[in-house]
Amino acid sequence: MKKQLFCILLLTAFGISNCLGQAGPEKQIRKILKEQTEAWNRGDIDAFMKGYWNNDSLLFVGKNGPTYGFVNTLNNYKKNYPNKDYLGQLNFTLLEVKPLSKQLWMVLGKWELTRTAGNVSGHYTLLFKKINGAWVIIMDHSS
Repeated sequence: MKKQLFCILLLTAFGISNCLGQAGPEKQIRKILKEQTEAWNRGDIDAFMKGYWNNDSLLFVGKNGPTYGFVNTLNNYKKNYPNKDYLGQLNFTLLEVKPLSKQLWMVLGKWELTRTAGNVSGHYTLLFKKINGAWVIIMDHSS
């Protein structure tokens, strides 16, 4: 009986520590999006971009068509949002967060910018991939 109780306690402790020590992909992805929102609202585009894959194969699709590469995407953000009047306050509404595979997740959502330069909003689809142990956006289609 003592042996069975010990085994149950050991398995329970292992399960709890495993859950606490490793957040699930959805939780990690939601955290990245929260951090991006906070960075944007501080006016820190460089910190906002930390959620993206720092690679030439990053794909961003917007109203002007596709842009490839982290640096090109960063430069476009800085060009299109040159100051706080254009940055405004960002709000993401997540409509769907779901796995496509073990290493690939899709996020569908709505974005809204409340700003003095005029409010704008639209929708986005993000593909997150786990690369070198970290979840990053490898594709962003925003309209």
